[in-house]
Amino acid sequence: MNRFQDWKRHRPFAGGVLLVLGGAEILLTMKAPLPVLLRIGMQGLAGYLLPSVMLLCGLLILFNPSQRLFYSIIGVLCSLGSWVTSNIGGFVIGLLLGVTGSCMAFGWLADQEPRRSRRQRRKDALADKAMAFPRHGEPA
Repeated sequence: MNRFQDWKRHRPFAGGVLLVLGGAEILLTMKAPLPVLLRIGMQGLAGYLLPSVMLLCGLLILFNPSQRLFYSIIGVLCSLGSWVTSNIGGFVIGLLLGVTGSCMAFGWLADQEPRRSRRQRRKDALADKAMAFPRHGEPA
């Protein structure tokens, strides 16, 4: 389990997973035998190509994070293009998942320090202040 956590920590995991889920959801709504399916816009190859590229970009973000900027831009463009080609972007759910995942992957920073809460920062500042200015009679 520790190896997976370490692997996950060094890549934009949440963004890649959301992009994969968005592409899969759009593909499933294209394949669904529902009579409610909307057939708006270009159908055929583009309706299946864009969600497949979204799915592929999500996987590439997970397994090749050094190229995440390029993959996330392609992912967000395909997500927005699915509005026209794939049942209003998989009934908007796949579109939102894809755009959110792409934006998360684009904004991910590899060398960022772990976040600390406001309470922890305040506690650390008070400890630093107490070390810098000891009270009268206390050893420095």
